[in-house]
Amino acid sequence: MGKKSNTDKILTILEAAYPDVKTQLDHDTPFQMLVATILSAQCTDRQVNAVTPGLFRALPTPQAMAGADLGTIENLIRSTGFYRNKAKHIKNCARSLLDQYGGQVPDTLEDLTTLQGVGRKTANVVLSACFGQQTIVVDTHVARLSRRLGLTDRTDPVKIEFGLMDVLPKDRWSDFCLQLIYHGRAVCGARKPNCPLCPLASVCPSAVEAPAA
Repeated sequence: MGKKSNTDKILTILEAAYPDVKTQLDHDTPFQMLVATILSAQCTDRQVNAVTPGLFRALPTPQAMAGADLGTIENLIRSTGFYRNKAKHIKNCARSLLDQYGGQVPDTLEDLTTLQGVGRKTANVVLSACFGQQTIVVDTHVARLSRRLGLTDRTDPVKIEFGLMDVLPKDRWSDFCLQLIYHGRAVCGARKPNCPLCPLASVCPSAVEAPAA
């Protein structure tokens, strides 16, 4: 089977399995999405969603976040893990927003990645979720499943991102990544991919090698 044909089949199967996908991080504004995404590093979306209501009640704006004591932020986000580094990141990010963009979250990758604590993954999440742009978000699920499906042999997230741009139609970038995240959580786990129940098994070169759940 040719690579394009296999890719088309993967896209068709994912669309049928997960027709309605969206970010699982709760947010009302681009600023909230930006902060929530920073907090989601090495933390579940569920735990972030448990923390952000209290965080944004206490510190609802970039001005409030930038002016807050680090200890206050740390206490509000402690349960997300690595809270000291994350507190510095979101405080510095808020300060960067004020200093560089008048407190408004920018809508380009180039501008977002000038903010302290914001890399390509975080920027791409915000651009997709808040500004409707097509982006490739390479989290652990997307990286793992893209390799298992034979769409990339890379391990570096940026190289995976650009490689997927080359093989996927642009109008499917955002949904494809969300569909892989849904699928990674529900079926294709890191340690025990459930190949017998996987709708992608027929087009996945790794399926026969993976242990059943």
